[in-house]
This record gives sequence, structure tokens and C-alpha cells, in this order.
Amino acid sequence: MSGASKPVDTLSSTLTLAPPSTEDDLVAWLQLIRSRRVGATTFFRLMAEHGTAQAAMDALPDVARSAGVERYAAFPIEAAQKEIAAGRACGATLIAFGADDYPTGLMDISDPPPLLWARGRLDLLRKPLVALVGARNASSLGTRMARKLAADLGEAGHVTVSGLARGVDTAAHHAALEDGTVAVVAGGVDVVYPVENTDLAAKIVDQGLTLSEQPIGLHPQARHFPRRNRIISGISRAVVVVEAAARSGSLITAKNALDQGREVLAIPGHPFDARASGCNMLIRDGATLVRNADDVIEAIGPVAEPVEEQPELFPEIPTTPPHRAADIPKLHQEILARLGPSPIAEDQLIRDLDLPAGTVTPELLNLELDGEITRLAGGLLSRNV
Repeated sequence: MSGASKPVDTLSSTLTLAPPSTEDDLVAWLQLIRSRRVGATTFFRLMAEHGTAQAAMDALPDVARSAGVERYAAFPIEAAQKEIAAGRACGATLIAFGADDYPTGLMDISDPPPLLWARGRLDLLRKPLVALVGARNASSLGTRMARKLAADLGEAGHVTVSGLARGVDTAAHHAALEDGTVAVVAGGVDVVYPVENTDLAAKIVDQGLTLSEQPIGLHPQARHFPRRNRIISGISRAVVVVEAAARSGSLITAKNALDQGREVLAIPGHPFDARASGCNMLIRDGATLVRNADDVIEAIGPVAEPVEEQPELFPEIPTTPPHRAADIPKLHQEILARLGPSPIAEDQLIRDLDLPAGTVTPELLNLELDGEITRLAGGLLSRNV
């Protein structure tokens, strides 16, 4: 099941927001996102309107007053500095939107976290990521399936992403440790939940990677988990649901994946088992049925082998970089030629063009501003005729 990708809110990034270049900038970014009533969408809107995090911070009291909030106090600079010091003390790295280490998959979701704390191997974020999620009260068959999928996907070059929860998540992380695994947690990267996964969490920091948008030291609450789930699906090429009830966090992750244009796959289960009802519903609605890792790889494609560089036959002739400025009108023509009055998904258009999303997305924005195309709900595009 493929979802239609949602374009990043045009006020959130427009793919031009530069990451903080100084320590003061980083502190200001952290102050802004930690300030009361400032979420990811508001953060990017304020940055677009005011240019810098410091200018946005200065404007916050007036913005709050216009919204009916009097005596608004932004997040103190001392608290931001204290969090950065605490993060570094536990070996964590603060990654800003747009930085080289920031997960590329999150760049095209509608509400990317402006800042992420990370502990462990940042290189894993540059590898193909597949999320395995499922029930906390997983059956024996469910945990065996999670372990088998994670091990086989790791052997094939894919990195397993999950949420460090009980059940399916725990089984997947354990099996993927040797090849690398990413745990996206709902609390701080230095806080282990559930506590019985303390040893596993330590191994993941050593052999894998732990990610969170939450402050250092935060103990997770129920409201933090749905927000965590959008990161699990956002950094992944696909989400595989191993076991899930009809109403569960795993189905929230699957819905996020569809909204983000990711592949959704599911393991079928017995109709009488409530833990399989969510998976069976997903398959009924079009999710890819998974029997083994080969089914996952068939759906998303194998890991690309590194291409061995060949010597230049004519080194005196300079090569031309693809899609330089002179190529933009041609790209516009190619985009418009593939669009019509009937809407199509943006991710499908990018696949049809066989170009990087970073090349196509800015030109889609330009065409939209020129009135040539229209964005519709659900990440759909149509040509204005």
C-alpha cells in the first residue's frame, strides 16, 4: 500500500532553511521549539516570517498577545543551555533540520522535528531504513516473525527502525543489533522506557542509534507516543506491521506512513486473534501482504550496490552536472507534461521523473507560485488548464 506524500508545509521549510551555524543560533533554535505553544509547524512558520530563531523569539510575546495569551514567557536561554550541556554529557548529538546528519526522509514530511537528539551511530541514517512495529503484548509467533524479518532484512543491508516498546519492537531491535538498528523513543534519549529494556537500550546506543525530538531527561507520557510514531515512519522507506489490534499505536504509525508516501506492509494473522485484526484490516485496504523478508525487499527494492567509479575516457572534456540552472525550463516542461487536470500523487510524479526529490520539489513550488499547478489535499498535484 503506497500513500500519497504530503508536501512539506510551504511555511515550514521550502527546502531553504539553513541549519544553525553557531552555538548561539543552536541555543535560539532550541529555545524556540521548547517555548510554550510552539510545535513543529509553528516553528517553521515563525522562521519563515522572521528569518532567524532569535528574531522569532523576540516576536513571540506579540504573537502570543495577538492570539489572546497575555504575559507570555518564552523558554529561558539558561534552560536551553542546560539541556544542550546535559545532552552532550550523556554523549548525545543535537541535529538540526537541514544539517548533513539530519534524516533525509524527514525533510519531506508535513511536520518534521526542527531538532533531534541522537545517541549512537549517525551513519545508520544514511542507510536504507525499514520500520518494524507491532503489538506490545505480541504472541510467540509475532515475536518470532519480528526477529526473523529484522535479521533477514539486516543481512540484506536494511536497517531496522522501531520504538523500543515491549513485544514486537523489542524482538526486532534484538535481532537487528548486529547489522544496526534505530530506536525512536517517546522520551529523552537518555531515558529508557520500559525499564526492562535498559540493557537493550545500552546496546543500541553502542551498536545502533537512539533518536528523539523530546528534551533530555523527559519521561514519556501517553501524548508523546503518537508524535514519536511520525518519526518512525518518516525516516523509513516502508513500515511493516507485524501484529496490531484494530485500534493501536502501530496503526497510527501505518497511517502516518500512508500520509507520508511510504510503503505499508503487514503480516496476516488468524481472524480470531485480536492482535492480528489491525494487520488484516490493512491488508484488506491494500497493504502488501508479507510472508518473509523477500516480500518486503520485493516491495521496496533491494539495497543499491555501490557503483565502482570508471576512469574517464576523455578527461580533458569536463562533465556537465545534471540539472544546472539552464536545465530548469526543461524540467518545468517535463513536470507539466506529466500533469493534467486529474490529480496525481507528488511522490508518483517524482518517481516518474526519475530525479531526486530535492531537485523536483523546489521547482514544484516555483510552478505553484507561477500558477501553473495546484496542490490538493493528500499530497496531490494537478495542472491548471
